[in-house]
Amino acid sequence: MNVIYGTVVLGLLLAAMDQTVVATALPTIVGDLGGASHLSWVVTAYLLAQTIAAALAGKFGDQFGRKRIFQVSALIFILGSLLCGAAQSLIWLVFSRAVQGIGAGGLLVTATALIGDVIPLRDRGRYQGGLGAVFGLATVIGPLIGGLFTDSSLGWRWVFYINVPLAVVVILVAARTIPAIESRGKPVIDYLGIVLVGTGAAGLTLATSWGGTEYAWSSPVIIGLFAVSVLLLVAFGFAEHRAREPVLPIRLFQSRVFVVSAALSFVVGFTLLGALTFLPTYLQWVQGVSATASGVRTLPLVVGLLVTAVLAGNTVSRTGRYKIFPIVGGLIMALGLYLLSRMGSGTSTLNTSLYMFVFGVGIGLSMQILIIIVQNTVAYRDLGVATSGVTFLRTLGSSFGAAVFGTIFANQLNHHLTDALRQTGVLPPHVLGLPSAVHDLPPAQSGPIIEAYAQSVHSLFLYAVPVPLVAFALAWFLKEVPLRDMARAAAPDLGEGFGMPDAQGSDGELERAVSRVIRAEGPAAAPVVLAASGTGLGSADAWCLTQIHLRTRYAGPVDVAGVGRAYRLPAAVLRPAFAAAAWRGLVTIDDDECLGLTQQGEESYRKLAEAWKTWLLTKLPDRDGQRPTGPALDAALSKIATRLADTDGGHPDPNSLDAPGR
Repeated sequence: MNVIYGTVVLGLLLAAMDQTVVATALPTIVGDLGGASHLSWVVTAYLLAQTIAAALAGKFGDQFGRKRIFQVSALIFILGSLLCGAAQSLIWLVFSRAVQGIGAGGLLVTATALIGDVIPLRDRGRYQGGLGAVFGLATVIGPLIGGLFTDSSLGWRWVFYINVPLAVVVILVAARTIPAIESRGKPVIDYLGIVLVGTGAAGLTLATSWGGTEYAWSSPVIIGLFAVSVLLLVAFGFAEHRAREPVLPIRLFQSRVFVVSAALSFVVGFTLLGALTFLPTYLQWVQGVSATASGVRTLPLVVGLLVTAVLAGNTVSRTGRYKIFPIVGGLIMALGLYLLSRMGSGTSTLNTSLYMFVFGVGIGLSMQILIIIVQNTVAYRDLGVATSGVTFLRTLGSSFGAAVFGTIFANQLNHHLTDALRQTGVLPPHVLGLPSAVHDLPPAQSGPIIEAYAQSVHSLFLYAVPVPLVAFALAWFLKEVPLRDMARAAAPDLGEGFGMPDAQGSDGELERAVSRVIRAEGPAAAPVVLAASGTGLGSADAWCLTQIHLRTRYAGPVDVAGVGRAYRLPAAVLRPAFAAAAWRGLVTIDDDECLGLTQQGEESYRKLAEAWKTWLLTKLPDRDGQRPTGPALDAALSKIATRLADTDGGHPDPNSLDAPGR
């Protein structure tokens, strides 16, 4: 599992980092290739293609398999990186960045969705939280890495070439480790939906990228782009009502959880990228640190994001309660932005780091938790499109955030810098364009310019405070429902946790008592019971042995597909666990994937079952003044197991492989 997760993390890191990696390399690139008038398109083309791909990758993953789309996206990313590195003109580079963006969009969505395929719910919070931290870290270190390569003897082309060997590793490891989950039936492609959502998303991205830079926000071009994009997206909604296999099923919007989570994702994306874009500006212009150091100095934000994202995810996985996190996260984000607005030319490094940490805490409580909520409240068939929808809106929010924050900053800087230049007199343009050159000026000249930047950043973060308060208000409308596989995470393969019918009458009293005890105390006791069994089994091996023994004894021969049907999961999700148990000599798997226990496996299961029975006998309540006996407990467990084995298709669709002692 850790190898799979490492592969997914590397793919996500490559895609997220290339959003910002060219920022510090652009001046050198323009010096080599020319075409300064097309400079903004190097960033815009990547963001545009990534947004469109993010809208489509989830559905394609559901239809063609997420492993396949993940690998194809990595291949496209490699091709785009090679073309970028070989670019001989800026137009060539812009086209290549678009190719790279298509691959990046696919990687971002499928990497997140794959977690829902291969990671059980009880661990998903920790792993998704890690992905959130990777995303934040990539955004921060992208400019740092771009600057290092550009200033080295390798040159700016290696900003792109370095992606190639890393992406090749992603493809090769994915081929060996990630389960290939194929869709059922022949895929039906919604061509009209693809065109409408692609062009609508492209229009919105262009409007936010050009607004306030290439064109005024009130210009006919920007207003027209917004209007046409909205019309296209409305038409997309109508088209999805009639599509056989819609790109974004309208049924998702019938879920208030999905709608509110998607809206929150937009606001979080807006806030995160908008703030991260201008923190290095403050650090370089106001505090006078280098581009490299500014990347390092933003790491407290990433630490805050990582710690709280993992903590929140683990808590949701354990308790099923999630509403409180985006509510608190919205408030802390607002507090963090307010603290950032208090930074000035005299703010200490300690205070700056503390303010960024607080802001990171707010982001961590709000970002990846939304993915966890959505993935565990939608049907498995919608896992990809739901992930895609939330990621798509976060990407759009990032575009809007960067554009709106950029406009505010530019307007504020123009005003304050004009006043500053009245005090300093005329300065050469090359001095005003370099933070280090400004800080080399005499204090009488550098002071007003530094203060102009400090005031501009102050206004920017202060005006941004209401944005996370919108998230705070939205979060109150987030309906808290049971997560799709919380019941499975809270109970072993016995009793009510698997939707088993309760036994009726006095003979069923012990069975009901067993179910209640296991459901209430079993998860916490499982590691202790597993250790007490003396088998040395891992939790996944224990689960596999229990499945094979119970189903073989009470329902006859069993295969991987049969276990998968019991949990409404493709066999490919379960196959790695059974294969690992077979490799350890516990399980036999024949050519038809029929499962059995070896002698070692039978002995291990016997010890495990005895350990559970011993534990249960100490926990079950007295009946008529007497504790249940071993034979009575055996009879109750046999009846429960028989109902479990006979209800082959009636359970929830759990994909957890690590419930100890099951």
